[in-house]
Amino acid sequence: MSSPTAQPARSTPAAPGIDPRGPRFGAGITAVLLIVVLLLGIPTAATPAATVAERAADPAFIVLAVIAAIFAWGAFAGVARHPYGLFFKKVIRPRLGPPAELEDPKPPTFAQGVGLFVTAIGVVLALLGVPYALVICAAAAFVAAFLNSVFGYCLGCQLYLLLTRAGFVRQGRAAA
Repeated sequence: MSSPTAQPARSTPAAPGIDPRGPRFGAGITAVLLIVVLLLGIPTAATPAATVAERAADPAFIVLAVIAAIFAWGAFAGVARHPYGLFFKKVIRPRLGPPAELEDPKPPTFAQGVGLFVTAIGVVLALLGVPYALVICAAAAFVAAFLNSVFGYCLGCQLYLLLTRAGFVRQGRAAA
């Protein structure tokens, strides 16, 4: 029995969020690309090219630079506008059931920034001729992408939560 003053239940708007399977899908693509970098870069890691132009023309360098650019896109535009996220949203997600829950886009976006940092370090050090830098940075990024794609464990997201709790990262509004 309801009282005459009882208000009807209001429907709350859905919290902005992303399908957590999208970043995992993107991490899978990234992991495969990073394996390509490792396969191309390991044979030449000990003998860096003599000139900057030769180092920049190395196929492993080019692929890692492309991966860094894709990380930059995700870090600055957000994971909802990331190329892999858009592909997942338009092509893959309609073929799947709805997700059990949506995820805040801020931690995966921060993780894209971490991926950008790691791969950019590899790109810069490879241009400077530091032996094994490209391979080591690609391997570190691969571990993170593999953990996310296979086990759903996002190292960058965990770092975001740790830094937020420590007060180093301000938690604001969720990005659309």
